[in-house]
Amino acid sequence: MLLLLLGIVFLHVAALVLLFVSTIVSAWTTGQTSTSDLWSNCTTVAGGYCDPATAGEWIQAVQAVMILSIIFSCISLFLFFCQLFTLQKGGRFFLTGTFQIIASLFVMCGGIIYTVMSPTWVPETDTYGYSYILAWVAFPLAFISGLIYVILRKRE
Repeated sequence: MLLLLLGIVFLHVAALVLLFVSTIVSAWTTGQTSTSDLWSNCTTVAGGYCDPATAGEWIQAVQAVMILSIIFSCISLFLFFCQLFTLQKGGRFFLTGTFQIIASLFVMCGGIIYTVMSPTWVPETDTYGYSYILAWVAFPLAFISGLIYVILRKRE
């Protein structure tokens, strides 16, 4: 049982780290002379400079849902530890799982919005960067850990 709990916590923390990295790092799209993320467009031409991400409401929506996914995932981890010590024998971690599934859905929404709207903001020669890919990897990890929490029962 202890190994199962450690595995679940490891899966949850891995998804949380991926969420943090994908939200913070400036590599959602990369090109020969520029990188773009949720917060800025940076270029290495003419000494290099960064412009704030002001492409419209859609980038703010992506920023919001990515931050919400981090918040919900942190709350879910906190709730798991609280429920681990307060939940009765045989109880399920429904609240923890619900928060983690909501976090995964926020990541999915952010990825979809960015995928659909980024061609209007980023040059066509740029490709998706590793932060974008990490966000899409964090989605199934968070969703799977949320499902595991819903299925998991507390034993003595």
